[in-house]
Amino acid sequence: MKTFTRSIVILALIGFGVSMNSCAPKGPKGAITGDAASKVYVAPGQYDEFYNIVSGGFNGQMGIYGLPSGRLFRIIPVFSQFPENGYGYSEESKAMLNTSHGYVPWDDLHHIALSVTNGVHDGRWAFGNANNTPRVARVDLKTFHTAEIIELPNSGGNHSSPFITENSEYVVAGTRFSVPMGDKTDVPISSFKQNFKGTISFIGVDKTTGNMNIAFQLVTPGVNFDLARAGKGPSGGWFFFSCYNTEQAYTLLEVNASQKDKDFIMAVNWKKAEEYMKAGKGKKVKSKYAHNVLDEKTNMTTSTMMEEVLQLDPTELKDILYFIPCPKSPHGCDTDPTGEYIIGSGKLAALIPVFSFTKIQQAIANKDFEGEFAGIPVIKYESALHGEVKKPGLGPLHTEFDANGNAYTSFFVSSEIVKWNVKTLQVLDRVPTYYSIGHLCVPGGPTAKPWGKYVIAYNKITKDRYLPTGPELTQSAQLYDISGDKMQLLLDFPTVGEPHYAEAIPANLVSPNSVKFYKIEDNGHPYAAKGEKEARVERKGNQVHVYMTAIRSHLTPDNIEGVKVGDDVYFHVTNLEQDWDVPHGFAIKGALNAELLIMPGETQSLKWQPKTVGVFPFYCTDFCSALHQEMQGYIRVSPASSNVPLKFSTGKIETEGTGAN
Repeated sequence: MKTFTRSIVILALIGFGVSMNSCAPKGPKGAITGDAASKVYVAPGQYDEFYNIVSGGFNGQMGIYGLPSGRLFRIIPVFSQFPENGYGYSEESKAMLNTSHGYVPWDDLHHIALSVTNGVHDGRWAFGNANNTPRVARVDLKTFHTAEIIELPNSGGNHSSPFITENSEYVVAGTRFSVPMGDKTDVPISSFKQNFKGTISFIGVDKTTGNMNIAFQLVTPGVNFDLARAGKGPSGGWFFFSCYNTEQAYTLLEVNASQKDKDFIMAVNWKKAEEYMKAGKGKKVKSKYAHNVLDEKTNMTTSTMMEEVLQLDPTELKDILYFIPCPKSPHGCDTDPTGEYIIGSGKLAALIPVFSFTKIQQAIANKDFEGEFAGIPVIKYESALHGEVKKPGLGPLHTEFDANGNAYTSFFVSSEIVKWNVKTLQVLDRVPTYYSIGHLCVPGGPTAKPWGKYVIAYNKITKDRYLPTGPELTQSAQLYDISGDKMQLLLDFPTVGEPHYAEAIPANLVSPNSVKFYKIEDNGHPYAAKGEKEARVERKGNQVHVYMTAIRSHLTPDNIEGVKVGDDVYFHVTNLEQDWDVPHGFAIKGALNAELLIMPGETQSLKWQPKTVGVFPFYCTDFCSALHQEMQGYIRVSPASSNVPLKFSTGKIETEGTGAN
């Protein structure tokens, strides 16, 4: 009977045309009405109310959008090279993409987490995950630069990340793919149950600088972790993860990892784990991983290869981990603003379970367990349950909250957002999305203080929503007004990459602190030229260092001779502007990397290796003035055996370079 029921559920979930009386959208009801345009209109010269910080998915970047306008303001390069500004190509930023595997210039960024104080957004940092080569990044919201990336050892994949405790003590990351680790890595895949393990990494965050370190890891049974949320208030010392593949399958997971009627929510007592760590209960294990940090003063990135990590074993330290049964193949795991309720979203479930933190604690105290899974206690489902939302829709994925006790859940298969009350579990409203919504976002929705006002849907399929652009269409976000009893669709806007998750924060928490330019006197870059009198060219063996300045509308020097085929030429370009929004670019013919885009007061470096004899032009790539086209220069490359002296000039003054030729 269970097999028959399971088959019916799966068939229903994979049929996009299937309808349920209680949950299928009935056409564009509640969609755009006459006042929608006025609600999203931001007049020229006016600012949006919210920053929407959106994951780029397979492009490895973050996007910054305004709400309610839906306007794209900026792409922040994080895990992928970005030729627009030279990130990952410049000498300063290359080290940010170092890993224990070598230089990895791409990744898959799924989730955003914004720093919080007392559970409320504080506007300091945004964190993002690298799903493929496991890493976590920190973006400084003063500069909107990627300031730090730390690799995660003992992890097969980093989807369940980054999620943050209520005072930003830790950013937490769970394994997506369990793998063999330690001394037994060359083992048969069929030995999954015996040899494959997961980890939960607790990354400490410095309260002042934001700098990260891996404080400890929990070694877990070999399952897949999907999403997670920290507790708040009464549950603030706990963390909750959704788990799937409790079947511990290792092939054709589509079938073999969807056999059981229930998987798990994993409850983690992180305060207790922290106590054990401080008491010396952990074990240091050899683990190689990279830690890359940007120094804002020098604009240089330092990459350090770490050698070990502290691990705790919850099968020995019994009061750290607990499993709670959750139907079925859960994706979302979300805690409401009060910290009392934990919502599981089973992708193959026909209901939404809501668990009570109070009941979970009572069940643990009473040892109200149904047994163990791989040495971890399993709390009885009914003992932890607050209640179930009945027939909410097809394919529930992710839930966020407003400030009025309501929840908003995305439904992938039935393509809708459903609003329901967390305490009463009653469905209050539903609106269609276009189409196949994944995550959604309420401003402040994962925090103790939701800002509310909007819910944004991040959709996977957009056919017939935008002008066609070949077989691939833009990803789509949709903005809904939730200020009233009924949700109202206000706006469709395209997104860059494949958005998975996003967080939105009031602009007034971020914009007043935004850096406008860097003070030239504070530039600590080792190759900075803080004025045109410091511009020069130096040779060190086969290296030629060009200390260059850029200001409207010329480069200094703009003529360089004495470079030879086979030299390594480093252009260190300092932007002398001290005005907001006046970057300068730099590019040279035949470069095999990218351009540079240098912010006012900043220095960036580009390495160029001339392969042939000739005269090569270089120029500013960012239109900066009426004479931008004149902002150019030449570099002469002579044969490797030549004796052409090293010299440089701008205008009529010609200066000899330094160093042996």
